Amino acid sequence: MPSEYGDTTRQRIKFSDDRVCKSHLLNCCPHDVLSGTRMDLGECLKVHDLALRADYEIASKEQDFFFELDAMDHLQSFIADCDRRTEVAKKRLAETQEEISAEVAAKAERVHELNEEIGKLLAKVEQLGAEGNVEESQKVMDEVEKARAKKREAEEVYRNSMPASSFQQQKLRVCEVCSAYLGLHDNDRRLADHFGGKLHLGFIEIREKLEELKRVVAEKQEKRNQERLKRREEREREEREKLRRSRSHSKNPKRSRSREHRRHRSRSMSRERKRRTRSKSREKRHRHRSRSSSRSRSRSHQRSRHSSRDRSRERSKRRSSKERFRDQDLASRDRDRSSRDRSPRDRDRKDKKRSYESANGRSEDRRSSEEREAGEI
Repeated sequence: MPSEYGDTTRQRIKFSDDRVCKSHLLNCCPHDVLSGTRMDLGECLKVHDLALRADYEIASKEQDFFFELDAMDHLQSFIADCDRRTEVAKKRLAETQEEISAEVAAKAERVHELNEEIGKLLAKVEQLGAEGNVEESQKVMDEVEKARAKKREAEEVYRNSMPASSFQQQKLRVCEVCSAYLGLHDNDRRLADHFGGKLHLGFIEIREKLEELKRVVAEKQEKRNQERLKRREEREREEREKLRRSRSHSKNPKRSRSREHRRHRSRSMSRERKRRTRSKSREKRHRHRSRSSSRSRSRSHQRSRHSSRDRSRERSKRRSSKERFRDQDLASRDRDRSSRDRSPRDRDRKDKKRSYESANGRSEDRRSSEEREAGEI
C-alpha cells in the first residue's frame, strides 16, 4: 500500500472504492507479480490490502462487480508498454550487430528456439525436484537431452553457413516474453536461470492472466448483449401488441362502445341488486327490532300495572287494618268511661249505639276501599 494511505484510510474505504486497485483484488497486479525482480515497479499508486481482497472474493459470489474490465485495461496497458520496449531493443540490436543473410538468420533463430526450449525444460525439472516428484523430473530430463542433441546439430549447421570469425561473435536475441537479452552461445545454466527466473515466469503469468480476463470479459459482454437484446425484443413485442389493440378499437368503435355499455350496465345492475338486498336486510332488522321493542314495552307495562295493583292492595289492607284497630281501641275506651259514670241501662244503650256505629263504619270502610280499588283499576 502506498505511504499516503494510512491505517485510518484503509479502515474507512471499501473494496469498491476507486482508490482500490482492482488488479490486486483479482491477484494480477504487475506491481505484486514483478516485485523483487530487476524490473521491480515499486509500490502501486492505488490501495493494496489482502483484507479488501478477501471481502471482494466473498461479495463476488453473490454479485458481479465487473472488475475484470478494469483489471484487463490495466494489464493491457502494461503489456503494451513491455512490447514497445521489446521492439526498441530489437531495433538497437539490428543497428549494432553485423548484418547477415536471411538464410543465416533463420539458422540462428533455430538455435535460439532450441535454447529457449532447453531453458524451459530445465526450469520445469527444478520445479518438479523441489516438489519431490522424481519420476516426472527424470522424464523431463530425457526431453532435455533430446533438445540438447537438436541444438548441437543446429549450431553445426549455423557454424558451417558463415565464416569462423563471425561465428565467434556473440549473437544476442531479445526475449519475446520479458524483453530480456539472450545469447546464442549461452550455456544450460544461464538458460535455466532465465526461463525459470521470477521475471520471465512473472511475465508469463501476467500474459496468461490477461488472456483469461479477455475471455471472461468477452463472455460477460456477450451475455449482457443477449439480455439487452431480449429486453428490447420484449419491449417491441409489447408495443406491437398495444398498437394492434389500439387499431382493433379504432376499427370497431361501435363494438367497443357496446362492450363498454354492457359492462357499465352490468355494473349498474349489480350495484342496484346490492342496494336492494341491503335495504331489505335493513328493513328486516328494523321490523325485528320494532317487534322486539314493542313486546318488551308491553311486557314492562303489564309488569308495572300488576306491581302497582299489588302495591295499592297492600296499602289499602294496611290502612283498613290500622283504622279498624284504632276504632276498636277508641270504642273500648269509651265503654270503660261510660260504665264508670252511668247506670247499667245507659250503658246498654250506649253499647248498642256504638256497636251499630262501628258496624256502619266498617261497612263504609269496606265500601270506600272497594271504590278506591275500582278507581285504581
